[in-house]
Amino acid sequence: MGGFSEIFWNEQATLPLLLILQLLPLAGAALVFALGERPAAVALGKVIAVLELALCLLATARIDPSLPALQLAERFAPLAYHVAVDGLSLVLLLVAALLTLLMTLYGMSRGMISPGRLFAVLLVAEAGLVGMLVTVNIAWFAAWSALELWAVVYLLRRWASSRAEIQALARFIQYQAFGWVLFAAGCLVLGWAHAEASGGSWSFDLFDLMATPPAGKFQTAAFYLLFYGLAVRTPLFPLHGWLPNMAQHGLIAVAPALMVGVKVGIYGMLRFVLPLTPDAVATWQPYVVGFAMAGVFFTAVLAFQQTNLRRLLAFAVVSHTSLLVIGIFSLHPSGIQGSVLLAANFGLAVTGMWFIVGFVFRRTGTTELHELSGLFERIPFLAVAFLSFGLAIVGMPGTPGFDAAHLVLEAAIDSFGALPTVAAALGNVAAAGFLLWAFQRAFLSPHRPGQGAQDVDRTLPMEYVVCGIALAAMLAIGFFTEPWLQLTDTASHATAARFGR
Repeated sequence: MGGFSEIFWNEQATLPLLLILQLLPLAGAALVFALGERPAAVALGKVIAVLELALCLLATARIDPSLPALQLAERFAPLAYHVAVDGLSLVLLLVAALLTLLMTLYGMSRGMISPGRLFAVLLVAEAGLVGMLVTVNIAWFAAWSALELWAVVYLLRRWASSRAEIQALARFIQYQAFGWVLFAAGCLVLGWAHAEASGGSWSFDLFDLMATPPAGKFQTAAFYLLFYGLAVRTPLFPLHGWLPNMAQHGLIAVAPALMVGVKVGIYGMLRFVLPLTPDAVATWQPYVVGFAMAGVFFTAVLAFQQTNLRRLLAFAVVSHTSLLVIGIFSLHPSGIQGSVLLAANFGLAVTGMWFIVGFVFRRTGTTELHELSGLFERIPFLAVAFLSFGLAIVGMPGTPGFDAAHLVLEAAIDSFGALPTVAAALGNVAAAGFLLWAFQRAFLSPHRPGQGAQDVDRTLPMEYVVCGIALAAMLAIGFFTEPWLQLTDTASHATAARFGR
């Protein structure tokens, strides 16, 4: 962050593109909700999702990735409104927009209940995600986070139909509310520290706070509160307790909002925790990395013990989140760049796998591994897509995870030495093991009595579209990684420059 240039302040955008990105989903949600369950509501939801993705692509085309400054800046002082983007935020913006579009298609793949209301709340969740990814005011980040969490809670509560689903939702709310309160308290500490340093003037703007960084106990307290608040959301071991139950019993329709939402926790660490609490970050770096490395193995072991496919995917998320944190806290440009690209890769791949799990559940009424078998014969395309998404998660060549994982491991070697890096790499191997094991059990194992292939419907056209788009996007990024590396390179170096890297 120390690499942000003063030219940033003179780049007030003539077109409020980022404001439009935030308001379009909210306006679309209001219109879709007003239309109710009419066919026009469903069509409008899809149109808004397409337009939002197009605007994200336009924003990507309008920035100069060679500049370390945040760009496309918009500022309105009376509301403390201050937004801007760089390559790191744009990567996650594109993923959020693409996954929201896929979710609107997924919702129509086999007649979701109340699709109009579903689409409206999904657009609200998208607005929250976009707001978090473009703001450079930490208080606005907390406010947008609350909006996105409300949308996810509403979706989960609106379609909860069993005691287990309600209990999973209660745990989700408890964890997320606790994490949000911690983060909000960290914001107050930063504002208080700024007031102490500037003669009583409170501010939550990133650049104001960087000009008067908190010192001593203020910085340590801010680091603890912000980091642990985001660690709950991310989720980082051992604060992941909400995710397995939520994955098993929650509505699969919230997968995009949930998956991108947890990766926004990683983004929050990059955008606010690292630049605003650099001394505390350097002090606690070994402990954070130690917990992350323990999490890679611990959650991989737990994944092998799961009998439910959805819970297994949840532990895969936690295991790989630990790898992202290792990359970020390497405080190395390659590690930061690799973590952001891995976050985008995981968001796309895990959501794709969750889509397929949803398609399987609609056919079989179960996601218990011991009740699934021989699915490859009836739904070969979905089986191949599931395998491809799983290989992307473990960083196979031809997927976005390949170059990204190598960047993280390269940074880990430089920052921590060979042994911790080998340990992290072995954790990734373990992840490959449990994902391939799950694929073998559900798709390739012989049919069991009463589970004939004739009982499973063939792949539907919309399922081809949903998984095909996700798979094509993932492979396109994997085979043409250079533009994404160029988009994030300078911004990663700017972030690491604050730590002399």
